[in-house]
Amino acid sequence: MPETYDYDLFVIGAGSGGVRAARLTALGGKRVGIAEEYRYGGTCVVRGCVPKKFMVYASEFSHIFETARGYGWTVDNPTFDWPTFLEAKDVEIARLSGIYAANLGKAGVDTFHARAVLKDAHTIDMGDKGTVTAEKILIATGGRPWVPEDLPGIEHVITSEEAFHLPALPKSIMIAGGGYIAVEFAGIFAGLGVETTLVYRGPNILRGFDDDVRAHMAGEIEKRGIKVVLGCQHESIEKTDAGLVSHLGNGMTLETEQIMFATGRIPHVKGLGLDKAGVELTEHGAIKVDGHSKTTADNIWAIGDVTDRMNLTPVAIREAVAFHETVFRNNPQAFDYEAVPTAVFSQPPVGTVGLTESEARKACGEIDVYLTRFRPMKTAFYGDDERTLMKLVVRAADDRVVGCHIVGPDAPEMIQLAGIAVKAGLTKAQWDATCAVHPSAAEELVTMRDKQTPQSMSAG
Repeated sequence: MPETYDYDLFVIGAGSGGVRAARLTALGGKRVGIAEEYRYGGTCVVRGCVPKKFMVYASEFSHIFETARGYGWTVDNPTFDWPTFLEAKDVEIARLSGIYAANLGKAGVDTFHARAVLKDAHTIDMGDKGTVTAEKILIATGGRPWVPEDLPGIEHVITSEEAFHLPALPKSIMIAGGGYIAVEFAGIFAGLGVETTLVYRGPNILRGFDDDVRAHMAGEIEKRGIKVVLGCQHESIEKTDAGLVSHLGNGMTLETEQIMFATGRIPHVKGLGLDKAGVELTEHGAIKVDGHSKTTADNIWAIGDVTDRMNLTPVAIREAVAFHETVFRNNPQAFDYEAVPTAVFSQPPVGTVGLTESEARKACGEIDVYLTRFRPMKTAFYGDDERTLMKLVVRAADDRVVGCHIVGPDAPEMIQLAGIAVKAGLTKAQWDATCAVHPSAAEELVTMRDKQTPQSMSAG
């Protein structure tokens, strides 16, 4: 083992977390290298959050045109051109990816466009880009879509990654899955005029979210024209001259032009050479880390989705900062995963922070629940039946708001600010003492006064 190394830190994976850790460490005067096998920016920037949000924006216009007509505007036969959108989207993604690469260079990080594989705990092999050594290594390779490889016909489906580059919009699509990615893409395709079916093996979509949110969302997306099939899954997929035939477990067969599987994501650890470096995995295939993101190898850390803790881009960035402070600034830090606000960019969107009602009953004992459903002022004006849901979960012992859940327009924007109050541990009385902004949907968050009773909850 050499006493000196090529780098003080080498980062494998240039997504949001890896880039943040590399830049901070290089700006602190350390020798830093980073390798990325695809494009700088990682999943979020290149084939995840950012391009998906552009697709959500594009797909929302069909509903916006309906709203415009309700307000007296004449909107004659608007059309959507997929190739035009794709070109603009790709130009913007290339610009953002370039910024990530440029910022690394400005910070003094050596960048390698290569697949990096660990040869041992200090040696990284990058194929024709050579081999380097590092005193410390950070793994930030993210996750990849998972599909059931043993399903007959699975080779005919696409995942979220291919959905960003379809040469043409299909006339019809079946999306397998009930998580946030599946629900988001169902809204995207339906909004762009694609006949969309969502099939999920569970009893309702968005497993892990509050039950009222799940039930409300299932009804709202069906209002947008999405067919939802629950309680079954694919048994096989058949390719025909006309398209793809889904054979489902409930006996149903459905032919669509395209099938997309959004059945989960798994840590991207395959072929990294982790065993040669002494890095162990959890039983679910994620890199095993402690509270400070350290792996089972003394000089190797891991952050982001590859650790399968809380798979969100802002969380990976905060984990990167905590890693840098702990390892290079002698200031031990661990990210606090409690009360992290998050959003589903579905149509309508979801914003949530803190505990669900079910979680709160287990963790807090006695709780109070405040819930309201209403027609937003904007769409109620012209008779649209869309409804917003807002829910507060309160710990009865000290009146602290431990959960906030919103389904409706601007929910992601509202939950960012509501997250501050939940994280700070403010009480329901303090929420109520805040003056409402009128007229707005958000004012409902500080005007809910009636606790839910068993009778009202069953009626709702």
